[in-house]
Order: sequence, then structure tokens, then C-alpha cells
Amino acid sequence: MIPTKTAREATEKQQSSAFWSLPAAALLSQLETTAQGLSSAEATTRLARYGANHLKAQGRTPVYRLLLAQFQSPIILILVFAAGLAFWLGERVDASIITAIVLASGLLGFWQEHGAADAVEKLLAMVQVTATVLRDGKPLQVPSGDVVPGDVVLLSAGGRIPGDCLILESNDLYVNEATLTGETYPVEKMAGVLPPETALNARSNSLFKGTNVVSGSATALVARTGAGTEFGQVSAHLQSAPPETDFEKGIRRFGYLLMEVTLLMVVAIFAVNVYLHRPVVDSFLFALALAVGLTPQLLPAIISVNLAHGARKMAEQKVIVKRLAAIENFGSMNVLCSDKTGTLTEGVVHLQGALDVTGQSSDKTLLYAYLNAVFETGFANPIDEAIRTFRPLDVSSYAKLDEVPYDFTRKRLSILVSHGENRLMVTKGALSNVLDACDKAETSSGVVPLDTLRAGIQEQFEGFSRQGFRTLGVAFRGIEGAGEVPHDLGKEHEVGMTFLGFLVLADPPKPGIEGTIAQLRGLGVALKMITGDNRLVAAHVGEQVGLKSAKILAGPDMTPMSNDALRLRVSEIDIFAEIEPNQKERIILALRHAGNVVGYMGDGINDASALHAADVGISVASAVDVAKEAAEIVLLEQDLAVLVQGVREGRITFANTLKYVFMATSANFGNMFSMAGASIFLPFLPLLPKQVLLTNLLTDFPEMTIATDAVDPEMVEAPRRWDIGFIRRFMLTFGLLSSVFDYLTFGVLRLFLHAGPREFRTGWFIESVISASMIVLVIRTRRPFWKSRPAPLLMGATFLIAVLTLILPFTPPGRMFGFGAVPLSFMLSMGLIMALYISAAELTKHFFYAREAQNRAVVQ
Repeated sequence: MIPTKTAREATEKQQSSAFWSLPAAALLSQLETTAQGLSSAEATTRLARYGANHLKAQGRTPVYRLLLAQFQSPIILILVFAAGLAFWLGERVDASIITAIVLASGLLGFWQEHGAADAVEKLLAMVQVTATVLRDGKPLQVPSGDVVPGDVVLLSAGGRIPGDCLILESNDLYVNEATLTGETYPVEKMAGVLPPETALNARSNSLFKGTNVVSGSATALVARTGAGTEFGQVSAHLQSAPPETDFEKGIRRFGYLLMEVTLLMVVAIFAVNVYLHRPVVDSFLFALALAVGLTPQLLPAIISVNLAHGARKMAEQKVIVKRLAAIENFGSMNVLCSDKTGTLTEGVVHLQGALDVTGQSSDKTLLYAYLNAVFETGFANPIDEAIRTFRPLDVSSYAKLDEVPYDFTRKRLSILVSHGENRLMVTKGALSNVLDACDKAETSSGVVPLDTLRAGIQEQFEGFSRQGFRTLGVAFRGIEGAGEVPHDLGKEHEVGMTFLGFLVLADPPKPGIEGTIAQLRGLGVALKMITGDNRLVAAHVGEQVGLKSAKILAGPDMTPMSNDALRLRVSEIDIFAEIEPNQKERIILALRHAGNVVGYMGDGINDASALHAADVGISVASAVDVAKEAAEIVLLEQDLAVLVQGVREGRITFANTLKYVFMATSANFGNMFSMAGASIFLPFLPLLPKQVLLTNLLTDFPEMTIATDAVDPEMVEAPRRWDIGFIRRFMLTFGLLSSVFDYLTFGVLRLFLHAGPREFRTGWFIESVISASMIVLVIRTRRPFWKSRPAPLLMGATFLIAVLTLILPFTPPGRMFGFGAVPLSFMLSMGLIMALYISAAELTKHFFYAREAQNRAVVQ
């Protein structure tokens, strides 16, 4: 939607208003809304007025732009101009035919790309990020792009903040604003009124688009959306195009190669034909027609169709691709980094027991852990759910007073409750972090200094870890002393606590996960586990899932390592344990700098930076918004088996895209090169410009079906990357082979069959189109062509073009193109040459790939 002038004025007004300096009631009045939110009708009206809530224009390319894009190639534009010139000079039939062919080629590309865009749009709708707003007084999930100023949003941990907001109510709200302010740690937010001049990083009553909730919850009023937000104004770099994938770089380099060859050939052929006193217009049109023949005009459409087809096939495997260009990286991926919880394990944590300091079952430890879990209001997590469901307890006599939410630095969560006249602070979290807050421990004989038991506690912790159990600590403070703990709890109060005992938890490996990891390994993808668990737990889980004798690097050991040292070691590590959230991105970057194509699978609040850093960011549909938004690929099921099938489909898509490139750089290149040479030595042009364009259009037709083609199993067994050197060698080898048989055809037609211009062009047209179509069946596979069955559509299209080519010269349209009937001897001669060509191509293919394999072996 494009905002009107009134909308722009309204946007400017909302931008200039220092909403953080207004009381909530005043801002509600200014935005003409209420604390119960907008009505659905009013929200629709405002969406039209303000525009969609995006930093830049979103949505699919308009139909007319997609259509015009098919004719933006400089060569096509020059060809259209030349056709117009021919029309002006009186060559109206030829000019009309050329124009019609150019239009047919463009419309074919438009039809394919438009269909691909439709399919992709439907897939993306399955994984769009949503926001919960109050509409008609009721909570409603809407796409984040539909949020408008005046909306009241409901926020919880893991949620992405959809616009710049004023907090109406909050509960222990902590927000990660690193993307906007650079602040490393989550900041606390609460309702209030601040002076208009308050700096951005001090606006504790405001929430900003693009940031995310770490813990707690809130109700907030949206004041600004889209480009009018702080994020929209200061983060212009996010509005630029995403970085090129390896595949996109390869396509660009391939384009440069063809551009150089085409430009050289066009200039040379035009100059030579003019020198030989051929008609200038015919020479110019012929040179341009050759350029069109050399240029894979349908390559953008073929890529779009292949990627869209691949995205649909991957969707059938429950893998949704948000950015189509990521499919190639998905297939090229040779390292996959993943957390263990929910991916390698079931993701359903079970509490095995609540124990005292000696390892005996303890009802008190369970009660205190239960209080902490029941009253916690931060982000939902499986540990608290496991505690709450282990054994329901009656805690109605306790009342929550305050909370210090969990964060990834302290790794603790504290709850303050009242029980009668007493107040009690209970803390649970990572064992070492809980012990850091304690100076004593409770035993059956009373409270003793912690140091006297520390060695025994550590020994028990290691014993639990070796068995694969995750172990948390529980501590308390202020059981008796009513004045010891204040009503307002803060991190500074987590001192002088009493260690109470352990929580022992288990998350068993998923059934069949060892086989799934073996499948990934068979596909050439190495799995690396990244976990916050200690190295003993990580090693035990690694053994269970098939990472035998795994090499482990722990976070504390990684911290002092330089980036270069980490890069040298990172590829040999199987398990990264005790990893801090900010170390994940460092691991991903080190793996990439070591030459790997890296995928990262994450679904948590702290995974966004690693997802951005990876070549392929992978998340799941149930992930928090911040992770799902950062990912390029979203799994509808949190299952590595789904990922395995997605990798296969990604490689099939890549292989089929390269097939078109190979086709465009073999027969087409050879034919155009041959015609260029023949035009110099023959007393007439080997094909008229309109015949060259028709040849190009007909040979492209079967290749449009390549997205549906079958791929040999060996093409998906290992990661494959774009190799411009390989393509150049392929083009020269098979282009030269094509030219050899082209010149053989020229010799047979002129020297043995004594063909005149019309018969020569007809015979050459038949041989050129049918051989180029048939050779597709040879070069589409590395196997002998009779051992690799093509898709029915490809086979059918090839047969149809062959029949059409044989019939066309005998029809009125054929005569319009300058063809004519030829004797049976011509047909038999052309058939023999085509049979020899296909046989030679099959033999050449065998030696070409054998030599390539030998060269790779020498390099390795």
C-alpha cells in the first residue's frame, strides 16, 4: 500500500512527537485509540493510511514490472531497435517475425517467473512473523506488517517488538536492544513518563521496532510503525539487498564471461560481413541474432522456476524457504551446527529428582524449586514445565512479591515470596552460578560453610553429568528474618545465600537420531553440537547420538583463543560445550573463514546473531519470533530427519539449475560459433536473423522443463558449489565438439549435396535444432544417457520439438521463415550426422569427467 499525502503528514506528526514524554492517557487520546485497542475496521483504515509496517516496500514485484524485466537485456533492446530499423527500411515481414519471436521469448519467461512468484508467496505465508494485538477488545494474532499506530500489543519473552511503543503495563520486562543501541545486556523496561530530551538508550518506558523481549511481559501502545520508527531511521543498512550467496556470485561471473564472448563475436562478425560487402542491416541483425543465441535469455526465468519448484518440493518435506537464493547454500552446506535440545534430543525435559547436598531425595528442595518455577513469569522454558508437572504441590499459602528474571549472563532466576510473616528468596539456575551466590549450605545436621562441602558438591555434579543428566542448583535466603530481604528484589540481593540442593534433569535423545546423523554424514554434512551444557553432559549425549570419540572445546577454553587460532581448530571440533550465547556467532564465523559452508539451526532468543552469521540460518515454525525472522529456512518440524530431506531437495534444485547452464554453454555456444565462422566463408549467411532467433527459441523450449527432471543419486551425495572454471572448461570442450559436427554438416550440405541458400538453411536448421535438443539428454547426466531416465516432461518436450522441426519447412509458416522442402537424402544425411554427434558427445563426456576427477584427486 502507498500512503497518501495525508498519510505522510500523519507519519511525520507521529515521528515528531516525543511519545515517551506523554502520559499513557494523553498518547491514547492523541492516537485516537483506547487501552482495549482498535476495532478491526479502524485498523484496516489505518493500514491504508499509514502503509504496511515494513522498513521498506515489501511484497511481490508488480505484474507490469515483471513483464518489463523480461525485455531489459541490452541485447534484446538493441534487437528490437534493429527490427524497427528493418521495418523502416521496408523489411516488414522479417521485422515482424523477429519482433514476434522476441515477444514470445519474453512472455514465456514472464509466465514462468509469475507462476514461481505465486508459489513462493503462498509458502512464505506459512512462516510469517505475527504480533498479538487487541482488536475489538480481544487478543488477535496478525502479521507484523499489519500493525498500525494506535494498536495495543501484548508482548512476552521471545516476541519481536513490531513498532515503537509506549509501555502501558509491564511485569519484570527485560528487552534486548543490541541491534539498535549496541547495549550488550538486556535492559529493564517499565511504564512511566520521561522528559522529551531523554536519550534513546535511556527511554526505559519505550520499546522499539526490531528489538525483542528477553523475559517478562508487557502491554504497549504502538506509536510509530514502518520507516517512521527509530529502527527505520538509523538502520538504513538493513534496507539494502541481502549479501550475495555463492550461487548468485557464480551467476554474475558466468554473465560476465558470456558478455565478453558475445561482445567480441558481435563486433567481429559485423565488421567482417560489412567488409565482405554484405547488406549492413542484414549483417547487423545477424550479429545481434548470434548474440541472442549465445545469451541464455531464459536463465533468470529458469533459475526462478527451478528455485520455486525446489521450494515447493522442500515444502512437501516440511521445509519452508524464506529466501530462494538460500536453496543453493542449503545444498552446498558441509557443516551443520545445532543445539542439542529439541533437535538431537526429544526436547521434553524430565525432572529425575530433587536432591539435597548429599544426593538424597529432598522434599524441601522440590518445594523451593516448585515455588521458583510456579511464580516465574519470564519466557516459557521446558525446565520450569518439568518441575511444575513432576509433582503438583499446594503453594496457596505463598504469595509472589517480586522476581529477578533469568538472563544469559547470571544464568540464575530469583523469586521473592511471602509466607505468613516471613519472606523467602529462592534462586535456581546453573550450578556454578548458584554456588557463586552462596556462602553456606544446608545439611541434615544444620547450616555449614559452603567451602566445607564444595568438593563433594562438585564430585556429585560430575557424577550426574557423566550419566548425561543436566544438573541445576537451588538456593534460598531470608527464611526467618522478615527484614532481611526487601520487597523490591534486584540482582544485588543474590549474595550470602544458602545452597539447598540439586535438580537432576534428563532429556533423552530422539529415537533414530543416530541414523539421521549418519545420513547427514553420508551426504557430506558434518554435524557439530553447540550447547550451554557442561562438557561431561555434552560428551555423554554425543556418544548417544553417534558422535563417538568426539573432540570437545569448552567455552572457557575458547575465550582466550585468538580468531586465527580458533579458525585453525574449529573444523576438527565435534562438540562445543559450556558455550555462552555471544560465542555462537564467533564459532559460525570461524567455521566459515575456514572454508566451510555453514548452516546453523536455532530457535531461541539468543540465536539471532548466529543465524545471521551462518551461510544458511535454519529455524523452526515453533521458534521465538526473533529466531524465525532471522532464519532463511524454517522447518515445520524440529527434526533433523526433515532437514536431511531438505538438503537433498536443495541439491536437486542446484543440479537442475546447472543443467541449463551446461546446455546453454555447449550446443548453443557451438552452434552460434559455427554460424559466425561459416558466415565468413560462405557466399551467403548460413541462417537469416529470423531463423537464428527461431532456432534459439525452439532449443530453449525443452530446457524450460528442466525443473522437473530427475537427478542421479550421485549428484546429491556430496555438497556442490558453483565452479566457474569447470563451466568454462565444459563450454570449451562441448562447444568445440558441437562446432566440429557443425562444420561437418556445412561440408556435407555444400560439397556433397550441393545445397543452395534455402536448402542449406533448411538442412542446417533441422540438424541444429534437433541435435541441440537431443544433446540435452546426453549432458544432463554424468552416466551413459541410456542409464539415466529423464523426466517425462523433458522427454516429451524434446520429442515435440524434434517433430515440429521436421514438419515446419513443409508448412506455410516455414516458408515465411525462409525454409523450404528438402529431398529425403538431406534428411538421411542430417540424421546420420546427428547420430554421430550424439555418440561422440557421449564418449567425450566420459573422458571429460574422468579427467576432471583425476585433476581433483591431484589437487587433494
